[in-house]
Amino acid sequence: MMQKSKTANCSEKRIESKFKESVKAKGGWAIKLLPFNLNGLPDRIALLPGGKLFFAEIKKPGEVASPLQMSVHKKLRKLGFEVYVIDHVDQIEIILAKYI
Repeated sequence: MMQKSKTANCSEKRIESKFKESVKAKGGWAIKLLPFNLNGLPDRIALLPGGKLFFAEIKKPGEVASPLQMSVHKKLRKLGFEVYVIDHVDQIEIILAKYI
């Protein structure tokens, strides 16, 4: 089993931290999802003013969602929810601008 490097973990953690801070700065709440009985759920749900919400899958730079995650994302999108795979901090403000 391959272990993630500390640099990769820091990058993903930094992106997730920035995401959480940015959502909060817009008056929202970025809730960490803990999928005890549903693997593949996105990492966070962003709840924003005005009853707006979207899901965010946070990845290290260059990483993509797994096939299981993509399947769950497809189901969420079919229900009408937006799901974003975020692998760079620059994406965060672009996504939030769609909602605020």
